[in-house]
Amino acid sequence: MQGLFITVEGPDGSGKTTLVQALNQRLAEHLRVPLTVTREPGGSMIAEKIREVIIDPNNKEMDDRTEALLFAASRRQHIIETIHPTLERGEVVLCDRFVDSSIAYQGAGRGIGVEAVATLNQFATENLTPDLTLYLDVDAQVGLNRIGHKNSNRKKDRLELEEIDFHNRVREAYHVLLEKNSNRMVEIDATQAADQVVEDAWQVLQTKLQALNLLK
Repeated sequence: MQGLFITVEGPDGSGKTTLVQALNQRLAEHLRVPLTVTREPGGSMIAEKIREVIIDPNNKEMDDRTEALLFAASRRQHIIETIHPTLERGEVVLCDRFVDSSIAYQGAGRGIGVEAVATLNQFATENLTPDLTLYLDVDAQVGLNRIGHKNSNRKKDRLELEEIDFHNRVREAYHVLLEKNSNRMVEIDATQAADQVVEDAWQVLQTKLQALNLLK
């Protein structure tokens, strides 16, 4: 594949969606090749339907392993329908979450086991790995407070409703992933003002894109 695969990761409430939207605008202005912005779970018609099942707060009886399998199934379909075709055309993919999320949330958060979830996703992705991952770091409670703020326009999904211990395990797992994957994962302080988070992320991304001659 000749394209570039970029992912954005972080605990709930870290500002991933805001950052992806901001980067979408900048990349659209500066890239020499087309850009596809997508998300997980979701990113294709079938994957979005699976997403609805995963995040629905009413699905309280969902087994932890079922959850992990649904994430992997959604991811597989997303890759086949959206990510693979885009990369094969030599274009850029910017994705809100990928395998790192499953390792952190299901592997550590749910306690299924990091290795087990990693193996499951190796099968689903055929070892597809992002070229660059921007990790937004914020204290788990701070992130949840952001989501629950009175000015927030959305309701919490099924995973966001979990207890703080779950979210602390997720963040700890992300830190382990950062250490193991320092060649592709870059940590950004998400406690800063949103504009500064965008600037920090853009500087990292700009360096990568310039090295590959992908900027105008």
